[in-house]
Amino acid sequence: MITADTSIFESLESNVRGYCRNWPTVFTKAKGSWLRDENGSDFLDFFAGAGALNYGHNNDVLKQPLLDYIAGDGITHGLDMSTSAKRDLLTTLRDTVFAPRGLDYKVQFPGPTGANAVEAALKLARKITGRETVVSFTNAFHGMTLGALSVTGNAAKRAGAGVPLVHAAHMPYDGYFDGTTADFQWMEKVLDDTSSGFDRPAAVIVETVQGEGGVNVARAEWLRHLAGLCQAREILLIVDDVQMGCGRTGPFFSFELAGITPDIVTLSKSIGGYGLPMALVLFKSELDQWAPGEHNGTFRGNNPAFVTAGVALRHYWSDGSLQASTLAKGEKVGRILGELADNVPGLTTRGRGLVHGLVFDDASQASKVCQVAFERGLLVETSGSTDEVVKLLPPLTITDQELDHGLGILTGAVDTVCSGMGAIA
Repeated sequence: MITADTSIFESLESNVRGYCRNWPTVFTKAKGSWLRDENGSDFLDFFAGAGALNYGHNNDVLKQPLLDYIAGDGITHGLDMSTSAKRDLLTTLRDTVFAPRGLDYKVQFPGPTGANAVEAALKLARKITGRETVVSFTNAFHGMTLGALSVTGNAAKRAGAGVPLVHAAHMPYDGYFDGTTADFQWMEKVLDDTSSGFDRPAAVIVETVQGEGGVNVARAEWLRHLAGLCQAREILLIVDDVQMGCGRTGPFFSFELAGITPDIVTLSKSIGGYGLPMALVLFKSELDQWAPGEHNGTFRGNNPAFVTAGVALRHYWSDGSLQASTLAKGEKVGRILGELADNVPGLTTRGRGLVHGLVFDDASQASKVCQVAFERGLLVETSGSTDEVVKLLPPLTITDQELDHGLGILTGAVDTVCSGMGAIA
């Protein structure tokens, strides 16, 4: 393998850089489900910008409208001014996403990242209820800013805050006790016991599938129980759909499978369509209690992202074809990974739609699998509290042939790393 010149990154860029350490090359181009480096090597992308590229790289459906908008001197930076691009997006959201699902949501444009959306959601919940505490769950990840970190579970990420992370409480996520303790037994007990010392929270924030936490999948009945618990106690329910929304689990929203309607939803990553920075906070109309300008951000008006977001919604979500395709591909991934896990001791799998994980009892093997996969032309990363999970996030637009190719590389990488533990059928 030709060694890439990464000296400028190593000498000038901060030590905080991460992904580039595991993929030591210099990428130059990307199209669809593929990236190419400056040595001409091609890599199939099972990472998709950490879920920001559900529609792949440089998708032609989105690229030409974006180029036309820029060439026509369309508004680029708009703060929260009314623009034609924003009007088009809001109209498309209403007609394509909200109306078919019977959702009466208002739309807030915070800063353009998932953490910005989470911060706004937490702030709004506290404003509405007059309470301070927000409940989150074990292994949760909601972002790297202070409020988002306070409801994140990972100790290493929390330690980076440098100050106490307060006004948050953590409860066990679905399956945390491996079925040995009844779901919500502790949470319900402390909420209803006036002597528990646990004040009623403003909100509960939850991911229906914990991506960074290790592809932990909440059951539909668990989510329904949580929604009922919150409603009965006048606690707002926030679903963080930053990574799992926009079709990643099949339906547009990841919570649709459970048949619940969260009070507040956060979106980012693939909502911009093209990989352009954009975030939304959606909330029930009666919760729109912001005063004008009470929460703002300089880059909340990224109009080029509004353009690609609107095109993506119209093209991919005007019917059920993408959802059906994602679910079918997800079934294939689940079946192949399940067969793989059946033949490798110490390996299990879990997932939903086109987010799946291979879970290694020996956590060190996960990173080794990713390294071998990279050497063979596949980008895949780890997640979980000890990086014990190889997480698959391919573009939803990946072809069946590309999916098969990537799964073949991954299977071979697992075979190489785990060959001493038993042959793979």
